[in-house]
Amino acid sequence: MKIYCSPTVVDNQSFEESLKELEDIVQKLEVGDVSLDESMALFERGLTLSTQSSDKLKSADQKVKILIEKHGKNELDDFGDAVNLTNTEVNSGKKTLQF
Repeated sequence: MKIYCSPTVVDNQSFEESLKELEDIVQKLEVGDVSLDESMALFERGLTLSTQSSDKLKSADQKVKILIEKHGKNELDDFGDAVNLTNTEVNSGKKTLQF
């Protein structure tokens, strides 16, 4: 199997598709039954996927921060506290939910 993809293909992939492809590449390289040339092509493709996926995550993180600031909050509430608060509120009522 030979992998020769242009970087623009990665741009069109979703984050999840890129991550799946990166996982497949890692698995193939770990098995080690590909030629040196194919290993190098896989490695290069993996670097491209990794870099562009990281950029997508940074972009999403920045968007979240902008949205939080836009709505007047400086930071996100801790999810654990939100669940505990919900448990406390629910347990004080007529019905009890367990998480």
